[in-house]
Amino acid sequence: MNQKIFETLEFGKIRAAVLNYAQTETGKVAIQSMLPSDDLATVETWQAETEQALSLLSQNQIIPIPRLNDLSEAIKRLQVGASLNGKELADVGKLLSSVKQVHDFYAKQEADNRTYPALYAWIERSIVLKDCIAMIGEAISEEGDVLSSASTELARIRRAQQQTEEAVRNQLNQILKNNASALSDTLITIRNNRYVLPVKADHKSQIKGTVHDQSSTGQTLYIEPRSVETLNNRRSHLQTEENNEIAQILMDLSGQLMPYYEDIRQNQYIIGQLDYIQSRASYGRQLQAVRPKVSPDRHVSLIQARHPLLDPKQVVANNIIIGQDYRTLIITGPNTGGKTILLKTLGILHLMGQAGLHIPAQKGSQIGLFDQVFADIGDEQSIEQSLSTFSGHMTNTIDILKHATYQSLLLFDELGSGTDPQEGAALATAILDYLTGAGMTTMATTHYPELKVYAHEAPHTINASMEFNAETLAPTYRLLIGIPGRSNALEISQRLGLPDYILEKARQGVSQDSQSINEMVANLETERRRLEADHQETEHRLAQADQLLKDLRTEYDRWVTYKDALVEKAKHEANMKVDQAQKEADKLIQEIRDLQLEQGQNTTIKEHVLIDKKGKFDQLKQPENLRKNKVLKRQKAKQELRVGQDVLVHSYGQRGSIVDKVDDKTFTVQMGILKMNLPAKDLEVIESIEAKKSRVNVQRKAGAKVTTSLDLRGRRYEDAMNETKLYLDKALLSNHPMVTIIHGKGTGALRQGIQQLLAVHPQVDHFDYSPPNAGGNGSTQVFFK
Repeated sequence: MNQKIFETLEFGKIRAAVLNYAQTETGKVAIQSMLPSDDLATVETWQAETEQALSLLSQNQIIPIPRLNDLSEAIKRLQVGASLNGKELADVGKLLSSVKQVHDFYAKQEADNRTYPALYAWIERSIVLKDCIAMIGEAISEEGDVLSSASTELARIRRAQQQTEEAVRNQLNQILKNNASALSDTLITIRNNRYVLPVKADHKSQIKGTVHDQSSTGQTLYIEPRSVETLNNRRSHLQTEENNEIAQILMDLSGQLMPYYEDIRQNQYIIGQLDYIQSRASYGRQLQAVRPKVSPDRHVSLIQARHPLLDPKQVVANNIIIGQDYRTLIITGPNTGGKTILLKTLGILHLMGQAGLHIPAQKGSQIGLFDQVFADIGDEQSIEQSLSTFSGHMTNTIDILKHATYQSLLLFDELGSGTDPQEGAALATAILDYLTGAGMTTMATTHYPELKVYAHEAPHTINASMEFNAETLAPTYRLLIGIPGRSNALEISQRLGLPDYILEKARQGVSQDSQSINEMVANLETERRRLEADHQETEHRLAQADQLLKDLRTEYDRWVTYKDALVEKAKHEANMKVDQAQKEADKLIQEIRDLQLEQGQNTTIKEHVLIDKKGKFDQLKQPENLRKNKVLKRQKAKQELRVGQDVLVHSYGQRGSIVDKVDDKTFTVQMGILKMNLPAKDLEVIESIEAKKSRVNVQRKAGAKVTTSLDLRGRRYEDAMNETKLYLDKALLSNHPMVTIIHGKGTGALRQGIQQLLAVHPQVDHFDYSPPNAGGNGSTQVFFK
């Protein structure tokens, strides 16, 4: 697109607003290069990316992209075989770790049945280099320092350095004690990378050694005592060895990364693009924007569109419709009524939408797909070119006509103004006639009454106006399509107190045609307000009806739930009473049997009669709704009846034993002295008495719940590792699915130790750094199996 349109419509401010959300340098470059596209597939892809990233944000899910520096120069050095410094290696490790975190993040979304194909198209092109991540993590800290774990030689050198420095300090502390009066201050300091003591100048003979510096006054000399010269020399030698070993480590690491320089470049580009997409989504969320439909036929339908750079509390939203029934929209109305802002709103929303940004409008809005957007807005007068206002506007208009096509969107502010009204109106009419005939989509503002007539009569053209409240003498900034604007000069003058005799003479000077047009417009406005009031009343009543329907449905659902609960409660209470009666009957029957045995009577109650009587108690029970007991239903469905099993006969409420299988649906059951053929559905397998007697129940009592996070900052390494092991055990016993271990950033040693422990823990499924807004790489989230 032409570069001038970005300045005219202030598209740079949109880029700056999106830039506030970027995390990476490559993402910022992408935002600064953001341009609209006139390719439908490209625009739809960009819009899908923004929409899916916005969907994640609405679920409080953020693609884990930390702040990343630009690695372009470092990658070039890898390409030519040069070594990287520690900070560059740390940045490479951070980038590669981010790629792995993004892959893990998307895998988690898929596991939760949430897929984002437009985002995955980028993620699948990135390469996870686990070996490189581990290699850098073992050797380089986050700040770019080489860790002692990088090599055994470096670890040895640093141990020797520590021992040497301790020996130097011990000797110097001894000298401090014995010569306190000769010192300017009782402290050990460093000059020329040598440990020295501050000695008073007049006591320099008391402490023999080498003078390395003196104070500005000359009263203090910084002397290296001879007794520590050898140790200081050894310390300097060890520092040289350390620097040489670090240089070798950096070279080795760089050499191992060199084969992957193209993968690293690709990963940086992809992470930058994902950052760019997430920034677009974040800006869309701030604007409360929506994804627009895109019309290749250039049919525009913006519903309650708002200018993105105006205060959302004050901006007036408007419906802007153009391109289908008419391709030219001519807006008339008073100055300061909002015509220019409306032009800019139409233009900037198309630049945003075709650049992949969501637009501040209501859902269902549609933009057209234009190859160019041209605008002649504002005062184009140029002193340097000695052009008048009219000449400036006309020069701009001629340039637009030279480059515009039927697929372009054209915006004209005060077309034909700045010259004789009659000639200006004729020129504006001719230009609009040409543009409409060429099929271009045009929105123009004007004060010429002739253009109202033109818009009314010309094909594919329509009048519009910005509403003006004559009672308050203030614009409402609302667009009225189909109604031309009318002059309010006489009404305003009358309300401001202009004498009637002057107003009457002014009215006589207005042509009959102009008065007729104004009367027609006034009648149209009156009719529009009446229809609008009727529409609002209808909408209000419809909303009341919808709310009443919702309330009725809610109350009906509540009544059904309450009724079901009452029925279930009644069944439960009835069953409890029947159970109680059954227990009492069993007790009486047992007493009868015991009494017969004690008295030795010859007559006994027959067993099948007792069983039959007891079965009648069970028939009194009401079946309860056990829809929630899914485990019981599954267990019952799984059980298989076999000979020798103990069963419960539901119809008689008696325990029995299966002695024979008649067929798949019928079994012979022994109940006391009685054998009966019974259907399988009447039988339920129960445990035998012997098994029940021998069972030992062991229950584990859950310990007290532990918190879902462990803060290790400030702990010693060994203590922190032991505490982590104990904490993981407690978290597992508390059935936590996920916990967070806060280890801080520091040198990275504690974080590395924690992650090595987690990598071998048998109950840890996976772990990742926390999201950037929850601590980033200062804490690790642990997910259990």
